[in-house]
Order: sequence, then C-alpha cells, then structure tokens
Amino acid sequence: MTQDTPSPEPEMTNDEQPSESFKRHVKSRATWQRLFFMLVILMLYAVSRIVVGAVVVLQFFYLLFSGEINGRLQQFGQALATYTYQIILYLTFNSEQRPFPFDADWPAGPPSR
Repeated sequence: MTQDTPSPEPEMTNDEQPSESFKRHVKSRATWQRLFFMLVILMLYAVSRIVVGAVVVLQFFYLLFSGEINGRLQQFGQALATYTYQIILYLTFNSEQRPFPFDADWPAGPPSR
C-alpha cells in the first residue's frame, strides 16, 4: 500500500524569520492531515483497550472452566497486542505507517519493526 508521508520541510534560511517558519508549518496540509489520522487512530486505540480487556476475561474463564488456554483467543490476543503496538508507534511519531485499516493489514503475529 502507498502511504502519504510528509515531505521533509526545507531548512529555515538565514533570511527567513521564525514566525514565517511557524506560519509555513501551520499551513501545511500534511500536519493537519496527520492530526486528523491521529485523532481517528486514538479512538481505535480506546476501542482496542476494551477488546483487550474482553480477551483477558474470556481467556481466564476459558482456562478456569476447561483447564487449558484457548489457542484461537491466544492468537487473536497476539494480533491485538501487535496492533496496539503499531498504534502507539504511529501516535508517538516513531512510524509514519498508519495502522489497520489505513496503511497496514491486520497483524498476523508478533510485531516486526
């Protein structure tokens, strides 16, 4: 998939005032687009925390009643943990790749940086 990465901003020249640099950054479409995606992904993060809680409870009760771990639930928990990791990487500016459902597919295993 393609991703829209903000192009590196040119360095401030000697004749450019700091206020001009600020205005240029404020008017940058990439900056505002990043904010929009960050807000949407932050909502997905909140939902993922609820789902993680549900997985924890379901896995515990499955273990309690059957004496073993549910493999499918364990795999889903791993994928969910990787997804949460991808979200945090994006929100903390450690990655420009937006997580599922934007730039990346749903994770299938442990995270790969």
